Amino acid sequence: MSLKTVPPGGINDEPLHEVLGRVSTELMDVAILIERLEPLLSNGRSTEFLESPEHMRVMQGIDLAVQKARGLAEFIDGIGGHLDVAHLVDISTALNLITLEDMKRRLRSDVHAEPSAEIYQKASGDFDFF
Repeated sequence: MSLKTVPPGGINDEPLHEVLGRVSTELMDVAILIERLEPLLSNGRSTEFLESPEHMRVMQGIDLAVQKARGLAEFIDGIGGHLDVAHLVDISTALNLITLEDMKRRLRSDVHAEPSAEIYQKASGDFDFF
């Protein structure tokens, strides 16, 4: 990933603040996906299970992961909001490191896709093998 200031050098250059906004959105999406695990683990199966120290550590870990993902998303969004629109970046190399095609699509500037948390919520009962 290369950072540039005007003039734009290549066809793949785009404003860094927009890239950071998309990364922030992805992190918020991760937080939502993780948060949806909590009810599965605390659906009142048994009081023994709910009182288990190991179960509580898992629940606290899930809560911490959600808080961290949201915190990072807000942090990145905050940085992006203060960047000069003249700061351009080519993310093509960085995109090649991502293996999830739907996330890669959402991180591209020319694609406006629905967040994966929404897609998976609507596709209840469907699953993909990977």
